[in-house]
Amino acid sequence: MAKSPEATYRIGNCSASVFVNESSGNGQKRKFRSVSVQRSYKDGDERKFVSSFGLNDLPSVIRVLQLAQTHVETKEALVND
Repeated sequence: MAKSPEATYRIGNCSASVFVNESSGNGQKRKFRSVSVQRSYKDGDERKFVSSFGLNDLPSVIRVLQLAQTHVETKEALVND
């Protein structure tokens, strides 16, 4: 079963999703976040997703990544306080 994202930011067809993951090491559990970036498009009636971007997509990709970065930094700051 796939995990649901903690947050998703979308602009146009571009999105960035933040996922929370856990790792164990040295007897301790640690949470960390990862970001997945994708672009959607329609192929007939079917919606598909890719991780490649054209020149026109880049401003939206940059912005959704900035939003995801702010989200991760805020969550990480709360953990480390």
